[in-house]
Amino acid sequence: MSAATTTGYRLFEITADRVEEYRSVDAAAFAEPARDPAYDAEVPFAVPLDRAVAVETGAGEIVAVHGSYAFTLPTPGGSVPCAGLTWVGVRPDHRRRGLLTTMIRAHLDRSLGRGEPVSALFAAEPGIYGRYGYGSASDSVRLTLARGAALRAVPGSADLTVRFATLDPAAHEGLVEDVYAAAGAGRPGWIRRGSDALRRIAVADPVAWRHGNEPARLVTVHAADGSPRAFAILRRTQTWADGGPEYAVQVRLAASVDAAAAHRLWSMLLDLDLTATVATGMLPVDDPLLALLVDTRRPVPKVSDNLWVRLLDVPAALAGRRYAAPLDVVLRVRDALLPGNDGAWRLVTGEAGADGTHGARVEPAGSAEPDLELDVRELGAAYLGGRSLTALAAAGQVTAARPDALHRAATAFGWPVAPVCPWVF
Repeated sequence: MSAATTTGYRLFEITADRVEEYRSVDAAAFAEPARDPAYDAEVPFAVPLDRAVAVETGAGEIVAVHGSYAFTLPTPGGSVPCAGLTWVGVRPDHRRRGLLTTMIRAHLDRSLGRGEPVSALFAAEPGIYGRYGYGSASDSVRLTLARGAALRAVPGSADLTVRFATLDPAAHEGLVEDVYAAAGAGRPGWIRRGSDALRRIAVADPVAWRHGNEPARLVTVHAADGSPRAFAILRRTQTWADGGPEYAVQVRLAASVDAAAAHRLWSMLLDLDLTATVATGMLPVDDPLLALLVDTRRPVPKVSDNLWVRLLDVPAALAGRRYAAPLDVVLRVRDALLPGNDGAWRLVTGEAGADGTHGARVEPAGSAEPDLELDVRELGAAYLGGRSLTALAAAGQVTAARPDALHRAATAFGWPVAPVCPWVF
């Protein structure tokens, strides 16, 4: 690997015997509590060793780390290979020495070398990653609902049955993964866990995560033939007030394959005995639950940034999604870190498919006059269809040669399904 740009440090891929050193740097950066052997057995180290990179001093001490997962990122109407950036941390006594920039540059180069045209991440601090070309590409919403919150009727909901069980990783991993995959079909950003280790973590329930509360529970919804149609992983917290029980329900992850299953699932969760409130996990901003609530005002939503996306290979990334309308546009893309992206690109869509959307070819535009000028950060923000190019232009982040070009591009890049990834990697 190339040497770190900061004198006295070097980058290298860790080996199995140095995983604990790697983890200790992450623990120092994020103030993680001490782990016990039982935790390690239930929550495996999931970053592949050939994608786990550390920075060490000349004395051989690891002081900064990062890693990535080999994901497939669902895009509007398609998918692309994606490097899921994770475990990024610098030990507190080695900050402000350029180590993060060194690691990000290495990550971008290594991901390109593996043929991954896109990288994505969850930002612990949203002010960091924009300067490296990542754009905030999606939002998620969390709701805190009162017990008994009324839902609108959905045909078929009453025909479904519900089961309540203690979460069992061995028994439930396949069910959770299968329903999750089916529920997210067609939704940009709905990343599946691409390894056995990540799938195990999805249903893990170490004592450290319980904070003195009950073991994780699993609610499932089933069709008449027994096939699963929805699930929720949750935990209840015992709270007793002067007037009686006021338990809080925290949903870690929930997914439903259709409206009837969603209605049956949330009807169950909103009517658990002893409870007062139900807090959802991360939901897409167009989740069916929002449309099912009779009173949409009382559960004040908390909206937060979700996936951040960075285009590493602009033509491959743009050709890896479909477009909602015909488009012929020249994009002048600025990219300070990856010179191969910096320049003018012509995006031309083809004939509409059966779903009415369009594929596209993307090629260098040479000296052609651009219709839109934007940084790769804004292109990443618009990539999943969850951010409007028109809104970015109104904020001064996209420059259009003509209003009609901006309107056409914003329409084509938009998508009718809101992007989201409902779990943090």
